[in-house]
Amino acid sequence: MKIKNSKKKASVSKGTRLGKRFSIDEDSFFRHESKRRRRAKDEDAEDDIIESEEEDDEEGPGSDADGGEGRPEEDEFAAETADEKRLRVAKAYVEKIRGIVSREREDEEEESEGDDEEREGRRDSLVARILQQEQLEDSGRVRRLIASRVQKPETVDEFRVLVKHRQSVTAVVLAEDDLKGFSASKDGMIVQWDVDSGKSEKYTWPTEEILKSHGSKEPQGRAVKQSKNVLALAVSSDGRYLASGGLDRHVHLWDTRTREHLQAFPGHRGPVSCLTFREGTSELFSGSFDRTIKIWSAEDRAYINSLFGHQSEVLSIDCLQKERVLTVGRDRSMQLWKVPEESRLVFRAPASSLECCCFVNNDDFLSGSDDGSIELWGMRRKKPVYIVKNAHALSAIHQQPEQSDAEKIPNGCIENSNHNHDEYNCSTVYSWVSSITVCRNSDLCASGAANGSVRLWAIGSETKDIRPLFNLPLVGFVNSLAFSKSGQFLVAGVGQEPRLGRWGRLPAARNGVAVQSLKLS
Repeated sequence: MKIKNSKKKASVSKGTRLGKRFSIDEDSFFRHESKRRRRAKDEDAEDDIIESEEEDDEEGPGSDADGGEGRPEEDEFAAETADEKRLRVAKAYVEKIRGIVSREREDEEEESEGDDEEREGRRDSLVARILQQEQLEDSGRVRRLIASRVQKPETVDEFRVLVKHRQSVTAVVLAEDDLKGFSASKDGMIVQWDVDSGKSEKYTWPTEEILKSHGSKEPQGRAVKQSKNVLALAVSSDGRYLASGGLDRHVHLWDTRTREHLQAFPGHRGPVSCLTFREGTSELFSGSFDRTIKIWSAEDRAYINSLFGHQSEVLSIDCLQKERVLTVGRDRSMQLWKVPEESRLVFRAPASSLECCCFVNNDDFLSGSDDGSIELWGMRRKKPVYIVKNAHALSAIHQQPEQSDAEKIPNGCIENSNHNHDEYNCSTVYSWVSSITVCRNSDLCASGAANGSVRLWAIGSETKDIRPLFNLPLVGFVNSLAFSKSGQFLVAGVGQEPRLGRWGRLPAARNGVAVQSLKLS
């Protein structure tokens, strides 16, 4: 034991001789300064360090050794929790609204009498009303009245082609901020484009090996290779994920920032015909020709559940903030799925096959059928509350028949013409209502067909009716429509052929994405 202790002492003394010599003055125990003086010195030293960091930041991005700008902010927000982030974003948004209100009422505050506290109180109450109104509109409890503010488009303000495709466009969607959009066509091309400039960027399909590593399965049946024909698109509310589906029976997930393929979800036994994200979440719903609706998680990249109930192909799907899904199929039914309750409501079409559908709000929804009619539905009735027949008749380009109370029929529906078959032709594929959309939480909607025009409609919130507004000339099959959130423009996906087949063709049409600006009073 004595030998070991001596060896340890020798090693320590050797280390002190070879290393840096220790000074007694460096030890805080031997300092004769007071605690206040030492604390003041430490604070001065911290201030010097902070000033030197600011000087380094001012030198420019090329002079720092940390690797780029914005690193201090990232380090500052990296440790915050989700609740702290929500609080910070909410405070920033409130300050933004306050700035807007203060700028708008700057002149009024100068003229009005009162002290600063009263002015701040009036400003805060106005901000509170604005935030409450926005929350009610976003949740769907209050419907925005936009249809009455839409001005009649002039001949100059027609649809302009924003993006060109080689084949018919099958799907068009807009991001939540209305700054960029996405479109897909029958040749498998997926394009991301800027709404203002029209600058486009193509998505590149990965190789077969990468698709298999991302979860893709081998083609089934007589197919030799995977088809790239895209029939549906959907973008998440946060703008991170883009989902596509088509004839290859897979749901593909893309990253919108890098335009890279993330995941391929197998599971459907038929072509994927429609897609939608639940608002504010990464929950994805897909409808297919195999008569099922499947639920996926884009964040976890996993399968959740399947919904069964349709007796034929599912053609269209829509979803809002609630976990309720609206679908239509070729079985002449529209079904509202209540996912948490595991129940559904079935709505039967009068005498036609439904082609498309969309929510107006949580209680009302629209549908378009292959006989040229548009139906307005409610939660409390299994039959349509209101029907507009011959909505896209071939003669509607040249004349707009007026509606009167005498044209109402016993079930509460209305015809927008005298239904004379010699004057109107609604039996052809060119009058099918192939797409319908609603400006979210508003009374403005649009429908498209192949009769040469897109029609704007106003939905009565109290009267529960549909009134025609304007006709927007557009040649081709309008396979998809999307309103901007503000209602200031309408985007249409046009093609020479229908979305789901080739039973009609218009050679004069141009395959691409067309944009129509709308002026609000």
